[in-house]
Amino acid sequence: MKCCVFILSVLFLFGLMTSCRQPAATHSDYLQWAVKMADSDMKRNPEAWMIDFRQTPKWEYTHGLMMSAYMALYKQTGDAQYLSYVKGFAEKFVSDDGSILTYKLTGYNIDRINPGKFLIELYQITGDEKLLRAINMLIEQMRHHPRTSEGGFWHKQVYPHQMWLDGLYMGAPFLAQYAVTFNDSCLLNDVALQYIIVDNNMYNPAIGLYYHGWDERKTQLWADPETGLSPNFWGRSMGWFAMGLVDALSWFPNDHPKRQELIRILQRTAEGIIRHQDAESGLWWQVMDQPHREGNYQEATASVMLTYFLLKSVRLGYLDSYFLNFAQKGYDGVLNHLIRTDEDGTISLEKCCAVAGLGGNPYRDGSYDYYISEPIRDNDPKGVGPFILASIEMSLLDAVD
Repeated sequence: MKCCVFILSVLFLFGLMTSCRQPAATHSDYLQWAVKMADSDMKRNPEAWMIDFRQTPKWEYTHGLMMSAYMALYKQTGDAQYLSYVKGFAEKFVSDDGSILTYKLTGYNIDRINPGKFLIELYQITGDEKLLRAINMLIEQMRHHPRTSEGGFWHKQVYPHQMWLDGLYMGAPFLAQYAVTFNDSCLLNDVALQYIIVDNNMYNPAIGLYYHGWDERKTQLWADPETGLSPNFWGRSMGWFAMGLVDALSWFPNDHPKRQELIRILQRTAEGIIRHQDAESGLWWQVMDQPHREGNYQEATASVMLTYFLLKSVRLGYLDSYFLNFAQKGYDGVLNHLIRTDEDGTISLEKCCAVAGLGGNPYRDGSYDYYISEPIRDNDPKGVGPFILASIEMSLLDAVD
């Protein structure tokens, strides 16, 4: 009898511990997960400039990611509050002459280009000419942005001769969107070149992944003296690269001569990603190829980014339906292991790596110990935005079915 009571007590406590976790969604729930996360983040950040734990306004890539997510949600739901939220951000930053608060063109920081994508969408809806002036200023930066000897965009002027996977999300999809929207098709060749350069220089065929960074001059302390490559495979850098690739490719017309090459790179990327997905949880690790090593953990931003990539790639026909199983497992893994319902009714995304990079001051050496030492926090926009987008992709695939 005492044994039975003990077992029941354990089951009850286990139920309490897991009650804040979310069951896997049914098909009809997917868009509502996007709405729930978006509404939760708007409650946490009443003004959009507050996103990314900001105390003062700053034109940042994270805001661009979130505004793109809200624009996508507005298109799916027709709910004007999301459009209004994005408009409010644009009004805060873009002046009548097209200048952008806190943005400096001559800083040649590719991160600052990412918000240009939502500006294009907002301009198409509103016709506000100041938005077009701001868009053209961002294009002007990219026309003069410093490059490697092969034509790859430096990550930043302060990181000379370096390409990071992060940057392949920040610049190339904006250029592709601009090229198609404003009939500047020559830019698409430049977009394709960025991914081809990374594929040629940063891919490890034995591991099936791309290194986080590459120093063409091989002078950085983190760079291998023979290859110029950084030493590890960081989950979110793969997420940035994969998201940027599918987003940029989605703008390429079917008859573009580089489209098939980009699809080949995308398929190679997908094969490596599913190879390193955790079989039990469906999630991905902070350092992708070293699961269960002491200090490593299943990280939220990489997991939602890679899930989004797989979902969108299947929906657009770049991947066959075989990959949908891995995408579904990733999405369910996020719901089951990383989403928490809070006391105020909002939901939160747990276990987000706050930041990681290479070089700088203090110096980031790209080692395993470095990546696992960076702070972990809830509701980082680099995870919240892709979760909204992944949920939308789930709903779109359901609609196709």
